[in-house]
Amino acid sequence: MRQCGGQRSPWHADDRHYNSRAPVALQREPAHYFGYVYFRQVKDRSVKRGYFQKSGRSRGSCPAELVGHATLGQLQSLVLVSRLPFVRLFQALLSLIAPEYFDKLAPCLEAVCSEIDQWPAPAPGQTLNLPVMGVVVQVRIPSRVDKSESSPPKQCDQENLLPAPMVLASVHELDLFRCFRPVLTHVQTLWELVLLGEPLLVLAPSPDVSSEMVLALTSCLQPLRFCCDFRPYFTIHDSEFKEFTTRTQAPPNVVLGVTNPFFIKTLQHWPHILRVGEPKMSGDFPKQVKLKKPSRLKTLDTKPGLYTAYTAHLHRDKALLKRLLKGVQKKRPSDVQSALLRRHLLELTQSFIIPLVRHRAVSPGALPVNPHRRFFKSPHFDGWYRQRHKEMALKLEALHLEAICEANIETWMKDKSEVEVVDLVLKLREKLVRAQSHQLPVKEATLQRAQLYIETVIGSLPKDLQAVLCPP
Repeated sequence: MRQCGGQRSPWHADDRHYNSRAPVALQREPAHYFGYVYFRQVKDRSVKRGYFQKSGRSRGSCPAELVGHATLGQLQSLVLVSRLPFVRLFQALLSLIAPEYFDKLAPCLEAVCSEIDQWPAPAPGQTLNLPVMGVVVQVRIPSRVDKSESSPPKQCDQENLLPAPMVLASVHELDLFRCFRPVLTHVQTLWELVLLGEPLLVLAPSPDVSSEMVLALTSCLQPLRFCCDFRPYFTIHDSEFKEFTTRTQAPPNVVLGVTNPFFIKTLQHWPHILRVGEPKMSGDFPKQVKLKKPSRLKTLDTKPGLYTAYTAHLHRDKALLKRLLKGVQKKRPSDVQSALLRRHLLELTQSFIIPLVRHRAVSPGALPVNPHRRFFKSPHFDGWYRQRHKEMALKLEALHLEAICEANIETWMKDKSEVEVVDLVLKLREKLVRAQSHQLPVKEATLQRAQLYIETVIGSLPKDLQAVLCPP
């Protein structure tokens, strides 16, 4: 295993400042890493199986740890590990690095790590130019104050950017239309299943199809954060294999992507199974997978389809399907098709959330629609509630700080003991530190006034206390 990079990159740090400004779905994951992998097979006639066998290992201190290879499997692979869910950016990065790396190995990896170490920190709301291997990747990091239909990054002045940058329309958004193309007639049913945190198994023909479908499903709840577990590519070697395949307890709240036909038999007891085939980008819609009963999932040659006994509460949106079909016929760009589909899913989620926001005291009885009641039992409701509670607590704290800064501090101190005054200093300092780290939504003028108040209050205390509160 190899150490990558000689310093701690800003893309690797646990950055509170970044999380406070980034959309909930794009915040750093404190408990998990995301792995992005570039595979290739190399024919080698000297090997019995006909292929040179290599795969990836992980190690390093780079933001996205770039990982070398070892003789383990049937593929050459380069693995990038990060706490940031920037799927599109890191896939593009791997496509640039991997071909060169497989030829030059360690020297290439070290050079790339050195370049990434010099990248500016990911800043929500800003367009970044990221040089790597003679290419400048230009991308805009979304901000939580962006409108849902915010435009892709515009190319900036090219005077100092030679060659012209490779502009990515998004750091994280998949080609949603391509992913959901064979299951468009069931996209609202799938949205319901994901919203309710139902166990969902995706059977796919390859790791990339499996991974992209799982990631597409987990992204369809935006602006809600997906709070259940998800495994884009799960194998029999994963440590949770026994937990996920046991029949002695209900399947966990997880979206599971697999390719091994062995799972068709092993996971028959799962309540919702989506089997998809190889993606086909013909001029017309591919044949849509059918809705089937779970009991029909018995043989290894099971046809593509959604196997579930769940009865959807939403009717199929024929207008959406007609609009997307018209887009295919007119050869509308896939990014535009994806934007239409993403907007539709966003409106579904927002329509669902509105009653929760309006009912301050949320109770199942107040919401007559059955999915709302089931939603209360899902990890997504717990995540939504905790996020709302955190936002409201920070807002109240910010209002409290603003109220303090609008008060007459000299009048307040007249009848207060030294203990009370010192306590005020300590609490004001604590609030100021939190506000300056961008955890509190306050104006710069309020921060300056709070600092002035602290200095004023300390100046009113005896010299010995001033020395304690402001040591040299």
